[in-house]
Order: sequence, then structure tokens, then C-alpha cells
Amino acid sequence: MNKPIKKTWMLASALTIGMAVLTPLSAGAEEVKTTNSSITVQLEHKITGTIKDVNDSGITLKGNDGKNYYIDFYKFSSEQLVQMNFVEGQEISVEGNVVESYSDFYTFEVYKKDLPKEVTKEDLIKLEKMFNEMKKIEKEMSDEVNRNATDDVIEKKYEEIYKIYEEMHKITKPYYLTIWQPQSYEEYIQEFGFKEANIVIKENDTTQLKAIYAEWVKLEKSGDEEKANDKLDEFNKILQPYIDELYPLQTFEEFISDMELDIPAETLAKLKPIYENAQKADKEEDVELSEKLWLEIHQIISEFIKQVTFEEFISDFEFEISEADKKLLIPIYEEAFALAKKQDFEKAREKWNAFYKILDPYFAANEETLISASKVTINGQQYFAE
Repeated sequence: MNKPIKKTWMLASALTIGMAVLTPLSAGAEEVKTTNSSITVQLEHKITGTIKDVNDSGITLKGNDGKNYYIDFYKFSSEQLVQMNFVEGQEISVEGNVVESYSDFYTFEVYKKDLPKEVTKEDLIKLEKMFNEMKKIEKEMSDEVNRNATDDVIEKKYEEIYKIYEEMHKITKPYYLTIWQPQSYEEYIQEFGFKEANIVIKENDTTQLKAIYAEWVKLEKSGDEEKANDKLDEFNKILQPYIDELYPLQTFEEFISDMELDIPAETLAKLKPIYENAQKADKEEDVELSEKLWLEIHQIISEFIKQVTFEEFISDFEFEISEADKKLLIPIYEEAFALAKKQDFEKAREKWNAFYKILDPYFAANEETLISASKVTINGQQYFAE
């Protein structure tokens, strides 16, 4: 059972890790011709460098060759990742294949590792076919994004991906249900953290929640997803007030203080009811009203936001910009901010597009090469993909 989450979001695919970001394949990996001159075999790329950043599934690396890399470890087990214990600043050596996009890290072999061992060969063949079709559409969607396609075109691709995912889910769910060991109600409710926050669920609510949870488990085990989801909604409706108490909405005063802006009292008095109505719209999931109110808040606050200097703005970039390009960028930067302050956001966007068009070659030159790791050497120890 999923914890109730109030924010809405769009599911691209439960089997992908992000939009495709193309990178050059001229990252230094060796190639060798076989006896058949039409076949080229890509040898594994070898990099040594210093870890810049660590996330759940990979690291960014500054290579000793001066290039930037993103190293993915999907082929390694969670136990191996714990043993490797990546830390920023460590030196590490990696061997692996260059891939074109982040989504290429998640292959069918990686997906298959998490499937129950009971999945038949026949179902694996079906799943692989659907998985590859989903990856194909994902690539098409990425190309559409790069071509600045309309939201309707992108939405259609999302729907195609989700439809395939649903078909895969129908195949895999029975296998997961046979090995599923549901938590007890006590174990499940403990994960919310109510006890640590001294939030006590009323006795009559606890009685209802336990009964609904037991019914939900039975329905899930039977495979009746529709009725199980209805029970989940019923469970969440009772629990929601306690969630609201656990995660209270940010007060207007907290919201304003976080911004550290010098806003006059009369403007604050005008802002407060708009902010409170925006929060109410969020809670009631009135998306149209919420967007309207938050835009109004942004427009009022934008008058008091101090412009960051050009030099401060570019200090976050990991590359040096030539003096000639700086002379081109500075006036565009100033105009973009001036237009935004006048709330002419469309023209401001045009200026920002022109700004980043000048910077595109710098970003391209500093783009991370994507490596799917198969061997890691760290702290004198070697680890191989499973």
C-alpha cells in the first residue's frame, strides 16, 4: 500500500530513469575491427578520476583526462554499492561502456534482475518485447522534446509508454503476489513517523484503519486491483488529517521569511490572503485556480527580488566564458531581467533563449560522457558487475 501523497504528478514510465540526453560517442573508447570489416566492436572505456557527486544510482566523476563523466552502477547489486561506499573526493577507476542517453542505463537485463525467479521463459520473452518497444517510444519522445514538440504530442507518447507498462504489470503482478509478504498494520503505520511526532491516532480511527488495511491485503492478494484501490482511498481519507498534522502547511510568515526580501507592510497585507487561498486551492486540487494565484504571488514578489549580477550568475558554471562572449551576454542578461520585472515574460523568455544559445557550445564541451560501469576499483578493491 502506498503512503497517501497529496501532490499530483505525471508518470512517464515506471521503467525509465529520465529523459534521453544525447552525448557524443567520441569519448575515447577504443574500437577494433573484426575479421568481418562491416562489424565494429566497442571495447570498454577505462577512466580514473575523482568523485564530484554521489546519488542513488551513480556518481559524477572528474576524469584525470579533464573530462566530466556520469557513471551508472545499475549492473551492480545494492550490497556491492554499500561495500564500495562512494564519498566525494575519492579517487576511483572505472571500466564500462559509453551509452548515448540516461535511459540506456536501464536495459532489459537490469529490469529482469528484480523480477521474481518464478517468471516463465515465455513471459520473459513477452516482457522483453514490450520493454524494447517502450524504450523505442521513449527515444521518439526524447526526439520530440528536442524538436520542441507541442505538449499534446509529448502527452501522446507518455500515454503509449504507460499503456505498455500497464500490459507488463498485468504479466508480472501475479508473480509478485505469490511471493508478497504484506506488513502488519502496526509495521505499516509505524513508517509514517506519527509516534516520533507525538501524534496519536484516535482509538475509533485505529479500529477502522486496521479493518480496512486487512480488507485491502485480501483484495490485493486476490488480484482485484479496482476494489483494492477503493479501499486504499478509504484508508487514506481517514488518515489524511493525521498526515496534515504531521506535515503542516507553511504559514505565510514562514513563506515570506524564507525569501529574505524587503517587502513593505501594505504589500504583505495584500499577499497574505492570496497565499492562503492558493494553499486552499492546492489542498482542494483546484489546479487552474492554484496556478492563477501562485502566478499572482510571483508577479507581486518579483518587484522586490534583487537582480543577481552577471558575474554572480555565471559563477556557478563549471567553465570559463570568453571575454568576447561575455560582451554579448551581459546586455541580453540585463534586458531579460528588465523585461521580467515589467512582467513581460514572453519577451523575457526570448532573451533567455538567446542567452543560452550563446552558451550552448560551452555546455556541449563540458557535457558528461555517460558510462555504464562493469568494473570498479576503489580503495584497492575490485568489484565486478553481477
